[in-house]
Amino acid sequence: MSVNTEQLFEAAVKVAKMAGEVTLRYFQKDFEVISKQDDSPVTIADREAEKQMRAFIMETFPEHGIIGEEFGPHNENASVKWILDPIDGTVGFIHGIPLYTNLVGIAIDDTPTVGVIHAPYMNELVAGATGVGAYFNNSETRIRPCSSLADASMMTSDVQYFNTYGHKKSFEHLLTKVKTHRTYGDAYGHLMVATGRADIMMDPVLNLWDAAALLPVIEQAGGSFTDLKGNARIDGGNGFSCSPELKQELLHIFETHS
Repeated sequence: MSVNTEQLFEAAVKVAKMAGEVTLRYFQKDFEVISKQDDSPVTIADREAEKQMRAFIMETFPEHGIIGEEFGPHNENASVKWILDPIDGTVGFIHGIPLYTNLVGIAIDDTPTVGVIHAPYMNELVAGATGVGAYFNNSETRIRPCSSLADASMMTSDVQYFNTYGHKKSFEHLLTKVKTHRTYGDAYGHLMVATGRADIMMDPVLNLWDAAALLPVIEQAGGSFTDLKGNARIDGGNGFSCSPELKQELLHIFETHS
């Protein structure tokens, strides 16, 4: 099947903005919060956004597959698969924190090829695709050069998960090496790296729909996105974005301080 990557890039941006419009209708309003089987929260905003995303994809690209956080797989053997997270940072969304994002990733023959990170309340969107490049609100974007952890600004999300998943010592050592660190990142932290406003974003736990958009965006912006073992993949269960010059130093810390 012939695939037009630029067409998919434009469609993915449209789908992410569509999700943003839905979620903004609920943001900082009263709505019910439901606990899923894994005890993670979900809201009507998550579900309504994914419904609209899926409806557009199924109508526009009926031969494509979909993997969504809220409604599972559709046509999962297709060579082109859309991987959707209608709200990344649902806990923050529930608490009215404006850094939540809508994530759209597209894999072609299982290769992550297109990614969009959209922060609707912040009016920020970064998108990347193989052969197209990376763009921040329609202007080309690049990571900022950083060759030393001593000069690096690091972001992360829930620090408790470094302990939960066996990375407590590595993370604590890393904190002594970086220049600055800030929490509350989720995918917004990766957006910050892609747009040259942070040097590292660490995620000790990532689901497929959390990571699918990140790899294309970061790589097309000139950065490195890998799991904590150094593999450039979206199904490794964790991941970090950084300047390529920092990659080996970061991996060394997680290899030697477990």
